[in-house]
Amino acid sequence: MTEKLNIDDLTRRMDGAISSFGHDLAGLRTGRASSSMIDHIMIDAYGSKTPLEQVGTISVPEPRTISVQVWDKGLVISVEKAIQEAGLGLNPQSDGQLLRIPVPELNEERRGELIKIAGKYAEQSKVAVRNIRRDGMDSIKNMEKKSEIGKDEGISLSSDVQNLTDNYTKQIDENLSNKEKEIKQV
Repeated sequence: MTEKLNIDDLTRRMDGAISSFGHDLAGLRTGRASSSMIDHIMIDAYGSKTPLEQVGTISVPEPRTISVQVWDKGLVISVEKAIQEAGLGLNPQSDGQLLRIPVPELNEERRGELIKIAGKYAEQSKVAVRNIRRDGMDSIKNMEKKSEIGKDEGISLSSDVQNLTDNYTKQIDENLSNKEKEIKQV
């Protein structure tokens, strides 16, 4: 059975690492309202934990306000409580079945903490990309050992994998830089 290096598979896996990193960054509160800040919150609804997005409509009507239109009037208090206990520093204001959530401005200390957290997310993503690179390089070495590819082809494939890794690492650095600027500007 011959093993074949699948660059498309490596690319798909690295895309997943970038996508995960983007999702992590979107959850960081920058002082600007974003539905992704609260969409991961779980609500006690109907006897089980349910994602917030399954019990109401989340929208951002203003730059510093998130609103949640809860569909079931009986869940308004559960949603309000879950948002308060999520550790985001948000305090919803109830108006019937509509919750308005003002997003306060960040202080300088909190901005520094958010930048550190973003840096940790970036490093985790880089580790994931490097692990995928290692898998690709191991695959190339195995193919060379089994004489399925020649030394020259192995060097060429290794170069391709390294270029792919460098491109994804650069994307992570760019995304981190953009997030840091966003945090500092707000």
